[in-house]
Amino acid sequence: MTGKTVYHVDVNSAYLSWEAAYRLLQGETTDLRDIPSIVGGDPVTRHGIVLAKSIPAKRYGIRTGESLMEAFKKCPSLYVVRPTFSLYMRCSAALKELLETYSPHVETFSIDESFMDMSHVRDPLVTAHQLKNDIRHRLGFTVNIGVSSNKLLAKMASDFQKPDRVHSLFPEEVPEKMWPLPVRELFMVGPRSEQKLHAMGIHTIGEIASADPEFLYHRMKSHGYLLSDYARGIETSEFKNYSPYEAKGVGNSTTLPRDITRLSDLQLYLLAISEMVSYRLRGIGRLARVVHVHYRSSLFEGQGHQRKLPSGIDQTMRIHEVACELFEELWHREPVRQIGIRVSDFSDASCFQPEIFNPRREEAQRRLDRTIDRLRERFGDDAIQRASFLHTPIPHMIGGVGEERHDLTLRSQL
Repeated sequence: MTGKTVYHVDVNSAYLSWEAAYRLLQGETTDLRDIPSIVGGDPVTRHGIVLAKSIPAKRYGIRTGESLMEAFKKCPSLYVVRPTFSLYMRCSAALKELLETYSPHVETFSIDESFMDMSHVRDPLVTAHQLKNDIRHRLGFTVNIGVSSNKLLAKMASDFQKPDRVHSLFPEEVPEKMWPLPVRELFMVGPRSEQKLHAMGIHTIGEIASADPEFLYHRMKSHGYLLSDYARGIETSEFKNYSPYEAKGVGNSTTLPRDITRLSDLQLYLLAISEMVSYRLRGIGRLARVVHVHYRSSLFEGQGHQRKLPSGIDQTMRIHEVACELFEELWHREPVRQIGIRVSDFSDASCFQPEIFNPRREEAQRRLDRTIDRLRERFGDDAIQRASFLHTPIPHMIGGVGEERHDLTLRSQL
């Protein structure tokens, strides 16, 4: 076959699959993928949201993103696992390492998705099956692989029947395989776009493809042009080798289980987020000079505030200290429903400069943080936690790793 060949590799229920594979390696006999189970939140307090679900859980109507309380109403016997983000980072890295044995051009899209340039292979479907099976046998979890001539169609193909499947969606297959699908299945069609399209009498991807692009633009502005192209399988972005070491910022946020007005609780949430942000920062060997705090009120009105520091930091408690100061300067005492931290303006960790008046304390903090990181990487995120979280329902680490989509692919003019 000639021309460009692209794979989209998507881990099936990534967090749950990784938890299941790890637990089986540790000697557990129950495979989480075979029972109604989810990853997300706290199984004791039933706070939090569903991050990943098993196929048996899906049969109960459980959806990713819904609250644990809602999930338990659908399935009272649901088995819940708290997320272990350090494990997911290692699994994602192991997957990428294997993918790079098949292609020198692997582009990370999220923690559980990658694109691969496979233009060099003679039979892309045969090779895709080999790769899929290799991942299952060597790493213990399954993936779907979409095969096409561009990233958009490869991603669409990987979303066809799951799990552990290979699907193709080449341009000549678009009318048969993609056009009959409902509009919500098209990449970049969210709930609001779906409503607008339905209001125009457009219900399938094929109907988007056959609609006048000018008509779509008139009703949806530049997004209309984008959807018209995508519905016809048109997407031309190039490969870029992304590495977390090239990241320009690291951040995490969380939606709170209820509206919160007590400062001490919000400071604990900021500490839990600082734990994850600083862990990720140290993981890529970077220091950050800018700390940004943002929150949304119960009315989902957003506020943000940032500070540039004299020198870079990566210590958990230092990031937390700055974040709390920023939040108190910003907050107007209204109920808070979402809160987050982002750090940026990176330099290499080897360039750390302690404060003049307390250099020993800062170096001690960094040594303590590195020791905690090693313990969590070896024994799990819950191996050690700060006493501040004892007797509270607040998780001691908050935020997924690589959950945000990198601006690498399928770029639009939105």
